[in-house]
Amino acid sequence: MTTIEPEHDAAHALEQVLHHDIPLTREMGMRVIDWHNQTLRLHLPLAPNVNHKSTLFGGSLYCGAVLAGWGWLHLRLREAGITDGHIVIQDGQISYPLPVRSDAIAHCDAPELAQWEKFIATYQRRGRARLTLHTCISEQDSEEQAVRFVGQFVLHR
Repeated sequence: MTTIEPEHDAAHALEQVLHHDIPLTREMGMRVIDWHNQTLRLHLPLAPNVNHKSTLFGGSLYCGAVLAGWGWLHLRLREAGITDGHIVIQDGQISYPLPVRSDAIAHCDAPELAQWEKFIATYQRRGRARLTLHTCISEQDSEEQAVRFVGQFVLHR
């Protein structure tokens, strides 16, 4: 029997995992805002990630974009009762159409259901599967995408 954590508890647990297993996230001041309806949102503060142009550093934005996808997959696998795998990023493409001049929100939505179901079936059959996730980053008070990321994540035993 699978127990699904309340969304707030899942978000809090993910933040603890990130800060423990990936210490850079602690130094970046990254926070998990919420996990709701299979959407993950992370907060990236400007101050610890500022560059020489007074904007959010591109490397921090890349990290936030990758971790939005990694975190989404981590939480979704827990919901599916899959706890025996290791998630790694295999490939990623990023674009930075706008500078980020304030705190930012990294956002990852669920892929198409058929893509998710194929991913799970492949993992259960082979012990390894790939999933492409799309993430974006916007300034905290804006809907306009300042960063777009497409990453291929691998789950393996």
